[in-house]
Amino acid sequence: MIRSKIQLLAGLGVGLMVVGCTSSSLITAPPISYTNTSPKVAELTDQESRHWGHLDLQKDTIPGMSVDRAYAELLKKKKGEEVIVAVIDSGIDLDHEDIQEVLWINPGEKPGDGIDNDGNGYIDDIHGYNFLGESFNEQMEMARIVRLKIGDEAYQAAAQEKINEKLPEARAALPQLKQIEALVTLADKNIKTALGKEYYSLADLQGYEPKNVQEERTVGMLMQVISMGENVPDAIKDLQAGINYYETQVNYHLNVDFNGRTPVGDDPYDYSDQDYGNGDPNIRDTEESHGSHVAGIIAATRNNKKGVDGVANRVKIMSIRAVPNGDEYDKDIALAIRYAADNGAKVINASFGKGFSPNSEWVYDALNYAASKDVLFVHAAGNDGMDLDDPENPSFPNDHPNGGTGDFSDNYLTVGALTPMLGSEMVAVFSNYGKKYVDIFAPGQEILSTMPNDAYEFQDGTSMAAPAVAGLAAMIRSYYPSLTAAQVKKIILESGVALDMEVMVGGPEGEEKPFSEISSSGKIANLYNALILANQVANGKASL
Repeated sequence: MIRSKIQLLAGLGVGLMVVGCTSSSLITAPPISYTNTSPKVAELTDQESRHWGHLDLQKDTIPGMSVDRAYAELLKKKKGEEVIVAVIDSGIDLDHEDIQEVLWINPGEKPGDGIDNDGNGYIDDIHGYNFLGESFNEQMEMARIVRLKIGDEAYQAAAQEKINEKLPEARAALPQLKQIEALVTLADKNIKTALGKEYYSLADLQGYEPKNVQEERTVGMLMQVISMGENVPDAIKDLQAGINYYETQVNYHLNVDFNGRTPVGDDPYDYSDQDYGNGDPNIRDTEESHGSHVAGIIAATRNNKKGVDGVANRVKIMSIRAVPNGDEYDKDIALAIRYAADNGAKVINASFGKGFSPNSEWVYDALNYAASKDVLFVHAAGNDGMDLDDPENPSFPNDHPNGGTGDFSDNYLTVGALTPMLGSEMVAVFSNYGKKYVDIFAPGQEILSTMPNDAYEFQDGTSMAAPAVAGLAAMIRSYYPSLTAAQVKKIILESGVALDMEVMVGGPEGEEKPFSEISSSGKIANLYNALILANQVANGKASL
């Protein structure tokens, strides 16, 4: 994540699976566990890095989901049914070259006539709905609690304590990063002039003879940046992203005096006030990219020789704009879940979360409603490097709302993030984890996907891991439509790849834990294995 990168810069196999028979409707070979724990040593090639999440642990020693192998060996000459996946997120660039062909189109609505043609309560909802109106920047929930005095004194004090913890860090980091970014940018410009070339390497710097003390410092600084594993342009880009991150924290997220809801016009803490928003879930800001990236991971058009391939090939993306640049509102999320369930979604991707949720009961009621409609809810575990099983680390929503041992719902799946490096560093440094509160892990670091204006970019986060699993779930529901959401969840968990190894968790200063102990399944999600097991369950040859 941005924060871990900036902290660094500021400091200047064998036996995985068996092949199923694709010539028969029944695949009889069961998936088995991976037992070779030799770490991945070689760096990824450029081609591997562009789609490592689709690669195969057995063939590539990369902890991907075996997506390419599933298509090549299990799905030839097979065609699934179309499945709607709702993406509850920021807006999506509806005109993106790799997304526009996979957008859900509401069959009962006529575009632009200002009438609720299908009577679902939403006007002109052609590709989904926008619960944020024209708003974008928002506070964190903790700041809203303090501003509006939500809850009792203890609740408000807890929110204020979190602000007091985070705001000084942001205020201190901002000028520091600005200074470092300015120094590195100037050093980069000067060395390009001195070397007479636009692009230079570590060897170029090592071979350069500084003419004075200032040049010696310039070369030393740039060599230090490169030694951290980044080229200088990427380091400058990360520093600029860090500046933007902390400016947003100071100006909006943690600013108790800011009110980002004004453009929407509703009372977000009144559940009965539901006449708001509009039918256009497109992006509103050049920085509004999160939903587009998530949508591409799930279903970017496959094999069109553009950009990236999504996990799923028979999906329509329903765009529900309900997550601002800040914490989402419980009312928006509850209504978004109900909208998805009522309008045909079979999978919901939820790459969001927060530490305070004053109206969480609205969300849990909506999740129960989605379960009654046979909808699978796939949720990102979060990016704080925390053990979610610890009561001191609340995260909402979750599938244990009262802290119990049993799942709140059998349609709820929480996903942590992996890196492409098999071994102790396989779990992303930022990923939350928990034997009770996280279900499974999937690729979530350095994931290439769609960005606004037909662009593509690598991003990190459990926000990237959740849509990989949502795409996997959609594939099961597409090719085996008789299976329920509860069965799909169990298939994903039971068919994952188990690894007998220790992994680092809990951030840069964390600890090693057995991979089997940091999620309820102790596994990596795997499309190939999931399709084998789904086939067997659908054909009555296996039980869950």
